[in-house]
Amino acid sequence: MDIKTIDKFDKAREKTLPGFAKISLALLFMAMVFLWSYTSHGNVPNNTFLIIGAVFGAYMAMNIGANDVANNVGPAVGSKALTLTAAIIIAVIFEAMGAFIAGGDVVKTIKKGIIDPALISDPQIFIWAMTAALLSAALWLNFATSIGAPVSTTHSIVGGVMGAGIAAAGFAIVSWDTMGKIAASWVISPVLGGLIAAGFLYIIKTRIVFKKDMIAAAKVVVPYLVAFMTWAFSTYLILKGIKKLIKLDFFTAAGIALVIAVAVYYFVRPLITKAAEKLSNDRDSVNSLFTIPLIFAAALLSFAHGANDVANAIGPLAAINDAIISHGINSKVGIPFWVMAVGALGIAVGLALFGPKLIKTVGSEITELDQMRAFSIAMAAAVTVIIASQLGLPVSSTHIAVGGVFGVGFLREYLDSSESKFIADTRKRFKKDKKILDGYQEELDTLENLDKKSKADYVRIAELYKLIDEKVDQVKQEKRDFKQAKRVKYVKRDAVKKIVAAWVITVPAAACLSAAIFFMIKGIMN
Repeated sequence: MDIKTIDKFDKAREKTLPGFAKISLALLFMAMVFLWSYTSHGNVPNNTFLIIGAVFGAYMAMNIGANDVANNVGPAVGSKALTLTAAIIIAVIFEAMGAFIAGGDVVKTIKKGIIDPALISDPQIFIWAMTAALLSAALWLNFATSIGAPVSTTHSIVGGVMGAGIAAAGFAIVSWDTMGKIAASWVISPVLGGLIAAGFLYIIKTRIVFKKDMIAAAKVVVPYLVAFMTWAFSTYLILKGIKKLIKLDFFTAAGIALVIAVAVYYFVRPLITKAAEKLSNDRDSVNSLFTIPLIFAAALLSFAHGANDVANAIGPLAAINDAIISHGINSKVGIPFWVMAVGALGIAVGLALFGPKLIKTVGSEITELDQMRAFSIAMAAAVTVIIASQLGLPVSSTHIAVGGVFGVGFLREYLDSSESKFIADTRKRFKKDKKILDGYQEELDTLENLDKKSKADYVRIAELYKLIDEKVDQVKQEKRDFKQAKRVKYVKRDAVKKIVAAWVITVPAAACLSAAIFFMIKGIMN
């Protein structure tokens, strides 16, 4: 993405609200949650930690909105299929819809089963642990967002729960097999997402972009791609987005999705043919055919994210609420409407206030995106989750989406024939220049070794010295150009290193922070 486009991101963010106003509105939302929880649970015994947990849950939800949602809309914004404002509005609406409509009425108190709550006999200790987990995960997400690193909110809360659990009951409380699977997802998710995104982009390039008549090729291929997208997203939503409303097995979900996909194919084919007839035979025109599918993809991904990841914010809060109300510890608890509202509205508020920073990172700071590339990333997000869920592989939606961005960037590097040709030509010139220099030097040595030199010999010797100096300077410049060409990459390596480092340390960082907070709470309460 060029400098002008990146500047537009910055200006758009600055135009929304000043930093102080954003922080003030975030604090206002947390204050409203505090007042609501206090007034509605004022008569509940031991309600202090319920009120604190509600505030921490609101803080966690805002950080999820600020960090995680960028994966759903970042590529669409980076490719200019959506403006930043439109993307935020779509994401806010569909994230909230996903949470309220399909968020479910029961949630597991311990995300991913990483600790055994039965080993914590005292409900009070359990409440302290969940409070520490919430705050530590939120603080880590806040830090990651501030440095522009998209990290997994699930891994953040996993680290928080693990750290607090170890602090409360020792290392035996942790399911280390589960933690091993989570660690494996650091590799599986981005690699799988990257390969699938690169695969879709390769199909688009070879079947459309590299054809002489791109428009004719697009008329044939794009309807199939849209139909496949429909199948993938329908299957994804049935398996993941609405699983708490109705649970279906993969083959049933895939069959329903196939029927929808066939209907969509016959619906969009004439529309795409009609639209393509008005387009010129160039890449930008073909790109425009992917704009509307991308908008739908952003909305559907946001809906599924709201349905799934709201549990990261409200799971520990629901656990605290249940432990205080029932005076016990349960593996699954009901979700009161007010708890769901804290999660859903918090995600929306966090996205609206602080989301542009990470949307910019995912959409522009890793690699340049257009509609074709963004479509490939969106496809990878849905297809990877479907494949992983059927194979039992642990994956992270954040890692998949960012891995998809990596994948399309690295594919571009691989397919870029102009850079490869430049490097090959430069290497040929190096060999040719070396032969010329060797020839000059050989002639110079011959002339200088003559016992008697004529005036013409001295003139030639001077010419040879000048020619050698000029050729050496030329070779040095070509070497500098060669090194510069090799440094030009479509995937920004610094961004990759920063993001991968943040992924690796998310669980241990959140765990250490959570343990420290737990001991602090324990010290204060005792």
